[in-house]
Amino acid sequence: MTNYREEPYQDMAEMISKDDLASLFEIKLLKVGEGTCKMSMKVKKGMLNAYGAVHGAVIYALTDCAFAVACNSYGVKGVALGVSVQYRRPAGLGEELFAEAVEESRGRTTALYRIRVRNAEGKLVAVVDGLAFLSHPQGK
Repeated sequence: MTNYREEPYQDMAEMISKDDLASLFEIKLLKVGEGTCKMSMKVKKGMLNAYGAVHGAVIYALTDCAFAVACNSYGVKGVALGVSVQYRRPAGLGEELFAEAVEESRGRTTALYRIRVRNAEGKLVAVVDGLAFLSHPQGK
């Protein structure tokens, strides 16, 4: 049986440093604020699909990390309920990708985020909408 952490993180750099996939893909935290986050990742060998473009799952991993940081940035544990991904253009080996998450709306128990992925030229690579469940400690 796995024991999952229930306590929310207060430090987003600490949270992302404990994320194994973020470490594996060398995803970097560039900026964080309440409800916002910017991260980057360089496309490396092993991240490409059969057509030679970055795999959609890799782009999703980058957006999921940005989503996680943005929705946890208030010090309340947030977890994904669902996401919708739209891929707009391919990215290739050696390209730097930037994911920026922005909170669109926040209630007591859920919050909606839009995450945009752009390449170094500022061209849109993907757009993700993510809905998070906010887990408040008992009695708060």
